[in-house]
Amino acid sequence: MRVPLSWLREYVDLPATETGRDVQAKLVAAGLEVETVEQLGAGLTGPLVVGEVLTIEELEGFKKPIRFCTVDVGTANGTGLPQEIVCGARNFAVGDKVVVVLPGAVLPGDFAIAARKTYGKVSHGMICSSDELGMGSDGDGIIVLPPEYEPGTDAIALLELVDEVLDIAVTPDRGYCLSMRGVARETATAYGLPLRDPALLDVPGPNAEGHPVEVADPFGCDRFTARTVSGLDPEARSPIWLRRRLQKAGMRPISLAVDITNYVMLELGQPLHAYDRSRVQGALGVRRAEQGEKLTTLDGVRRTLDPEDLVITDERGVIGLAGVMGGADTEIADAVPDPETGRVSGTTEVVIEAAHFDPIAIARAARRHKLPSEASKRFERGVDPLAASAAAQRTVDLLVLLAGGTAGAGVTEVISPSAPHTVAMPADHPAKVAGVAYDRETVVRRLQQVGCDVYGQDDLVVTVPSWRPDLRAPNDLAEEVIRLEGYENLPSTLPKPPAGRGLTDRQRLHRRIGRALAGAGYTEALNYPFISEQVLDQLGLAADDPARRVVTLVNPLSDEEPALRTTLLPGLLGALRRNDGRGSHDLALFETGLVFHPSGHPAVAERLPVDHRPTDEQLAAITEALPVQPRHAAVVLAGAREQAGWWGKGRPADWADAIEAARLIARESGTELLVRAGRYGPWHPGRCAELAVVIDGDERVVGHAGELHPRVLKTLGLPARTCAMEIDLDAVEAAGTGTVEAPRIATFPVATQDVALVVDAGVPAAEVEAVLREGAGELLESIRLFDVFTGEQLGEGRKSLAYALRFRAADRTLTVEEASAARDAAVALAAERTGAVLRGA
Repeated sequence: MRVPLSWLREYVDLPATETGRDVQAKLVAAGLEVETVEQLGAGLTGPLVVGEVLTIEELEGFKKPIRFCTVDVGTANGTGLPQEIVCGARNFAVGDKVVVVLPGAVLPGDFAIAARKTYGKVSHGMICSSDELGMGSDGDGIIVLPPEYEPGTDAIALLELVDEVLDIAVTPDRGYCLSMRGVARETATAYGLPLRDPALLDVPGPNAEGHPVEVADPFGCDRFTARTVSGLDPEARSPIWLRRRLQKAGMRPISLAVDITNYVMLELGQPLHAYDRSRVQGALGVRRAEQGEKLTTLDGVRRTLDPEDLVITDERGVIGLAGVMGGADTEIADAVPDPETGRVSGTTEVVIEAAHFDPIAIARAARRHKLPSEASKRFERGVDPLAASAAAQRTVDLLVLLAGGTAGAGVTEVISPSAPHTVAMPADHPAKVAGVAYDRETVVRRLQQVGCDVYGQDDLVVTVPSWRPDLRAPNDLAEEVIRLEGYENLPSTLPKPPAGRGLTDRQRLHRRIGRALAGAGYTEALNYPFISEQVLDQLGLAADDPARRVVTLVNPLSDEEPALRTTLLPGLLGALRRNDGRGSHDLALFETGLVFHPSGHPAVAERLPVDHRPTDEQLAAITEALPVQPRHAAVVLAGAREQAGWWGKGRPADWADAIEAARLIARESGTELLVRAGRYGPWHPGRCAELAVVIDGDERVVGHAGELHPRVLKTLGLPARTCAMEIDLDAVEAAGTGTVEAPRIATFPVATQDVALVVDAGVPAAEVEAVLREGAGELLESIRLFDVFTGEQLGEGRKSLAYALRFRAADRTLTVEEASAARDAAVALAAERTGAVLRGA
């Protein structure tokens, strides 16, 4: 909502010294989002005057039409002689009144005006268009003024070129501020000044002489006021003050009748519509559209209506989409002169509609037809139903005043009875919400300033004003008290947790893993938790995969990503693709965060109180209604893992790096990770590791790691040989030992024994390692695979795995015999379990 300060002063007697910035500060403190204060006419200096065109000489020989004009500017040029000006515009004639800027003036944009020779003539000034004066482009070229203004009149004051405009971002709960009336009310409250309410008009009561109206859907339209005005002058134009106010508010002047309805909408917040009465047949009606009905709206589009659409009708059928846009069949006709008689024809009689429609019906219709309008924007946020009759009266008064019309004696009002909305609230409720002491008198005074009627002592009964449909509950009223008392007056207090409490074990693990991955060269990439179900197809997940069961949002940020993620990979792979496309080809990214799975027993969560702690039962019910949200960790890698340089050739990232990231996470959680060959979704079937842990004696698969499938890489546009790992952190934590112990420094020497075992190529190295670890017993300190060899000398389908075994005793130095015996036991068990044979034996 754009609010000209000069217009605002008509309703509130602001101090003369108050600037737009001052008003902005007051309104921001009251809770309104005043984004900018635009300084209209900044840098504009005169002389800028009204001029009368005396002569026009067409200059020949140029690529475009050029005119040499003499213009009477009165005594503004100091001589009283006609001013000679060169102009290329064609929309004015001899005798027209125009806006002339004289040498020495400066136009907006620091455009200094001086006499200069052009097209063989000296131009002493310029005839101005609206765009050149900072009024916005209306496409009409040179400004042609009404004939009543005298040459030499100051055009800066006449056109109200110097002003300040507050641009307010009106939130959905403050629809009343989409009007000068609403903003003026907030301004008056902020300054503690009286308000001159423009809706306080003498309005005649309804009678039987008004235009007939039939409302078939009283829920969709609970109030409909109709007034008529006849004898309008088709040639009447909107006066300058009206056009300028519309322009400053961001609307384009169209015609007098339309401009007046727009002006009253801006003033009072009530959308109106004017019908050419000669084009309306019979009674106006309000009903739901019928299946297949069509309507050509004022924008010239033929639209097929929906049965949920609320429409305006006459005897012929639909003539308007209620609360959104009128129909072309009853549009106000422009003034058109008859070429033979010279008489001007146009609309001379109008019917004014001022109605109150259901906000939800209007909002859905506007979105359904992709037809947002100034009217729908107000209706869907809530319009004061009691302002309809005042808005209709204001429109009638302006049409009589500016268009020479005569107000019809008939007044039609169709009203569905409804009681004012009341809210019961303890007097100390705002104090409990804010944590600040507000006495009863303060609460009552602030609610009365909002427009509420307040009754009661300790328990208040508050009658909400008609223009505040957003005040539905005690917390809404508490917010009004708090904002008017000043958010800046709320003390900043830190919560005081009980001594001895800090981060939970889950939080500590989360931070520890993040630090470890960052230390290993990964960069954290946080992504939105929203996905499309299509990406699950792109990842190659099976049709019955649990990850395909998603939680879908009712009102997503993007219709393309309506579901909550069940895996971290889509976001991470998208980040990798974007960075690779921008020239960063060596990437190692990680993310830790929640994934979401349906709980299997959906429930509706209740609204929790804010004045006391929820009960354990309420918290349990909220938790029950939430989806299951385990915390996962994931990494993605592409390009070089180790850079090449004088120190060596470097190497690319591969599946082993992804598995090592999983091992790193397991070490940080004190968990023994089981790694074995696997097949799952997006991973390459021959380069995929299944990750498992043991929880309460049972193995549980917690993730996968390895190289992604080429088909997935092609579908998602990822670099070749991209690798990834994802693991369930909560499951890893459950399998862990808790706090990770620092390594101990042994006082006795280590005994190292190397062993090379030949096994079938299909036997996983991790399986051999696990068997060696079991067979070696307690003396084994660590085991490391340091070589894998294949060749003709081993035979087809065989491979050699070389391990370094480190043995140590905590209380003595091991003998060679003890270390060898432990090694032999490990080899024997490996031979029994995996068919391993000592190489060279």
